Amino acid sequence: MKKAISILVVVITMGLVIFGIFGTSPKQEYIRIHVRANSNLTIDQNVKYEIKDEIVSYLIPYIANAKTREDFVEVINNSLTNLKDIAENILKDKGFDYGANVKFCQEKFPTRSYDGFVLESGIYDSLIVELGTAKGDNWWCVVYPPLCFVSNNSQDILYKSRILEILKSILG
Repeated sequence: MKKAISILVVVITMGLVIFGIFGTSPKQEYIRIHVRANSNLTIDQNVKYEIKDEIVSYLIPYIANAKTREDFVEVINNSLTNLKDIAENILKDKGFDYGANVKFCQEKFPTRSYDGFVLESGIYDSLIVELGTAKGDNWWCVVYPPLCFVSNNSQDILYKSRILEILKSILG
């Protein structure tokens, strides 16, 4: 019975946070990551995915230790220079004549569907990686709460639900 009550309290609390009853908009909770390609040419799209893989590989060990949203923000802010170096080194090694810009900022985004999960339009904190003119299609993900991680195969994405993990830990 205590487990059922605990689960109910967790679910209700998460629902209240998600719907902003505690005064925090979901948009303020999420941290997005976008890697924007120079163009939609195949070569630019391919290097975008390579850079994305390296950036995600770099961030995963640090993000794995982050417990709060503030921890995630600190990891990202402390990583900006290294992330730019990663992107620019790959571009240079591949012979591209353009560089990269990496920033953590708030940006307005349209509504996006994410494997059945919908992020409403609005202003979100975001890690933005711009390659060259950044006019091409982008790869995006939600880094906090961690809703996606890239597997060893760069074509596969494993979607994880932090809520489901919490419920599983309570249920045993």
